[in-house]
Amino acid sequence: MKKLVGLTGKTGAGKSTISAYLAEKGAYIIDGDIVARNVLVTEPSLIPELKKAFGEIRNTDGTIDRKKLASAAFSSEENTRMLNSIMHPAINKAIHREADVAFETHNVVVVDAAAIIESGFADECDLLLVATAPVEIRKERILKRDSISEADADIRIKAQKDDEFYNSRADYVIKNYAPFVLSEELSVIEKELFDF
Repeated sequence: MKKLVGLTGKTGAGKSTISAYLAEKGAYIIDGDIVARNVLVTEPSLIPELKKAFGEIRNTDGTIDRKKLASAAFSSEENTRMLNSIMHPAINKAIHREADVAFETHNVVVVDAAAIIESGFADECDLLLVATAPVEIRKERILKRDSISEADADIRIKAQKDDEFYNSRADYVIKNYAPFVLSEELSVIEKELFDF
């Protein structure tokens, strides 16, 4: 039986680690960040909309300066909503296209996307997994991962919804930090997805 799984959580909660684990078990992973980057190439009509909303956010070669865009988009709740309203419809269409192809060879497709709930895509998933970790751990992870300043890390963290927003919509909340063991956190999900 085919299963479309949404995976989300706050920045630095460890979604990529969970994705890698599920990929090892046989799931096909769709990375929402990669889809979003590609959409800016395949849908060039989005760039003037982003420029109108956030000012000059392009590099000299015409590509989007993602750090500049993120800084502008996450500076307020209103700006984050504006970014989402521009990007989400195109991203959701691209995810659907990739999932349709993936289901030809895989029974489980996992969509790893930070804003899967806000975009409405979570409503189309058979299961929604939410990765969680304390704010100090998440901040440490994103500073290391993204090579950004503490101020930028704080802006990203504050731009996201509270835990209740995610957890109340989750089929499973996965604690992805010590002392919790990821394989134990995912054991019930594995049975449900892969018939173990």
